[in-house]
Amino acid sequence: MQVFAPAKINLSLKILGRREDGFHEIETVMAPISLFDEINIDKDDGKKGIEFRCDDASVPQADDNLAVRAAKTFLEATKVKSGIAIELKKKIPHGAGLGGGSSDAATTLLVLNKLFKTNLPREALAKMAEAIGSDVPFFIFQSAATCRGQGELVTPLKFHEQLLILLLKPAFAVPTEWAYSRWQDSREIPGVPYAAQQFADQIFINDLERPVFEKFVFLSQLKMWLLKQPEVGAALMSGSGSTMFAVLRSNTDVDLVAERAKSELDPELWTCACATRSVRRAA
Repeated sequence: MQVFAPAKINLSLKILGRREDGFHEIETVMAPISLFDEINIDKDDGKKGIEFRCDDASVPQADDNLAVRAAKTFLEATKVKSGIAIELKKKIPHGAGLGGGSSDAATTLLVLNKLFKTNLPREALAKMAEAIGSDVPFFIFQSAATCRGQGELVTPLKFHEQLLILLLKPAFAVPTEWAYSRWQDSREIPGVPYAAQQFADQIFINDLERPVFEKFVFLSQLKMWLLKQPEVGAALMSGSGSTMFAVLRSNTDVDLVAERAKSELDPELWTCACATRSVRRAA
């Protein structure tokens, strides 16, 4: 079965505090976007174990890969006895704050539920997903959503307007655990805008910009540059970065803005034009 695992952006990310278990309590609004990893999953009743292949050498392998962990979790929970082959073609950059690994894991659970006709409800798959990663339950519902707790408490949302998005990512990645660990003691850089932005009936804010911008100053410069462009209605870092996204005004020539960013900031910037998706679609 061939399927497509969507990336996500965080339209807002608020950190409410550090919990006793060491994790952080968050409230975030996330939306899937039209950038996808491609996953091919086959079952082989004559074999056992999980075979995994990926065309990107930077992606974690074996048990460190979230899709592999999802497949193991599914097989253990359902007592299914079968071999599984997973082939992953990466389009979502690794370490970008776009949820690629989490989406691959959730999509793997959804596909295996179909392949083996186990007919588990989304709520059961979401519970299974909690043990794999904080963002994995969000992708189970295939919808924009508000997520609370560590991200596992998912309330699907319906957006009335599709947002035109430009993603911009420099060559470096930002480790998620590092960004959260620096949040409490981080400070704002004078002159850099961190306040909530309002555009297209949405509020855009990310509490992780403060610690990330302290170390990765280029990202703050990229945000300030985007906010000065007439085509941009809002600009924000997604998740823990290192991707910045711009929400563009209607009828914008996205390629023109992307080329201008490369010309004026960094010719090596990875860019991608996409849009938010709020409609649930079957795997």
